[in-house]
Amino acid sequence: MRAITFCLLLLPVLPAAAVERVVTLAPSLTEIMLELDAGDLLVGLLDGGERPAAVTQLPSVGRYGQLELESLLELQPDLVLLWPDSISSAQRQQLQRMGIPLLIVEPRKLADLAENFVEIGARIGRAERGQQLHRQFNSGLAALRQRYQRKQPLRLFYQVWDVPLYTIGGQQIISDALRICGAENIFAELTLPAPQVSVEAVLQRNPEVILAGVQGQLDAWRIWPGVAAVARKQLWLVPDAGLERPSFQMLGAVEALCRRLSEAH
Repeated sequence: MRAITFCLLLLPVLPAAAVERVVTLAPSLTEIMLELDAGDLLVGLLDGGERPAAVTQLPSVGRYGQLELESLLELQPDLVLLWPDSISSAQRQQLQRMGIPLLIVEPRKLADLAENFVEIGARIGRAERGQQLHRQFNSGLAALRQRYQRKQPLRLFYQVWDVPLYTIGGQQIISDALRICGAENIFAELTLPAPQVSVEAVLQRNPEVILAGVQGQLDAWRIWPGVAAVARKQLWLVPDAGLERPSFQMLGAVEALCRRLSEAH
């Protein structure tokens, strides 16, 4: 998983009307294309989990972290949408040297994601739809922020993996979602998207809520009854996996997160 607030790299610049063949190199970018009503422009994608029904038949150009360059070139895209961590830096540089048009998108805050709808929409000839998604997304975030803010933010540990123990950094977009919901990442000062931390560091910061994607990871914390999250029985599963895919659907995932955290005490 994986805040300048978002990064865009465009090589070479083509008129929006010329974009007819788009390849996406992250599931979130595929979702954004569909949300922009631009599924007709998609000719291929990088697999990384279950596909949306609308793109089940699209050709694959590899799996997350393993781009098959020949497969991509065969599709002759006139635009490739890229999440920086979806392929290796070496392959990214190779694409750039080959002159393949790239749009690199890396939102680190939810406001950046709203701007991405505008940028991508304008680039693929869906400017009006991009502006519409921008307005709707920002309006939804404002409503959530107003409803769920707390005078004293909840101290929260967001667990990504257990052995070794990984969390999210403060510049990761999920940390921004936590702030919308009245919580604060206890490792917000860390700049890496997914830093490794120690159990001792978590215990020292004494989170009031622990979130994880697997129940077994949560159960492992029960041996530490002195931790506020354990004492208050606030060891919770992430309420919506869409938090990990920055696209318009993330608004609903953030709302689910806010509802869950509103139960904390």
